Amino acid sequence: MEKATYHFLKDSTACDRLLEWWKWLDGNRGDRARLRRVDSPDDLLLTSAFSRFLAEMPDDWSVSDQLPASALVAAIVAQVKENVTTSSFAAQLATPKDAGDKPRMSELRFQQLQKSHEPTEFYRRLLRAVRMLDGNINILSVTNDILHWMNEYRKGVDRNPQHRLAFCWASDYYRALPKKQSKSDSKGGTTP
Repeated sequence: MEKATYHFLKDSTACDRLLEWWKWLDGNRGDRARLRRVDSPDDLLLTSAFSRFLAEMPDDWSVSDQLPASALVAAIVAQVKENVTTSSFAAQLATPKDAGDKPRMSELRFQQLQKSHEPTEFYRRLLRAVRMLDGNINILSVTNDILHWMNEYRKGVDRNPQHRLAFCWASDYYRALPKKQSKSDSKGGTTP
């Protein structure tokens, strides 16, 4: 399988450090529990676990304009139970649970997630998405998506629609969405 390319999580050192911090949380359940209980990423800024996160990550994650994005990443990654790297975060949202035919996140909720207007709303919708996936998500994919969203929130969307997070997510989500059988298929007929 080809290694994913992340445009906002560029540094492999940052990827490695992020995954190491996530593993560190397993041995520090009190810190993980505090991170999981925050109401917003801003609440995370004053915790010792977030200080540890910043100490582990590259220096540019601690820069003042990057702190909100760093807090959002730490808050969401703390929710992850298993790092599942087989597909992107958006594709995981379209994947059915237990061989069902409905996606984990409905199209309506997915569209609401895409249309989040501010970081606290985005955090709450992301948190819901992580819970719908039972905490089994692609950590690097969701981190890249958070950084992408925060970049668009601060600087505006790219002029090229194909570089926008909403487009990237929609492409992955709808490609992974289970195809519904036509009525003639379910009755044993053929389709042209």
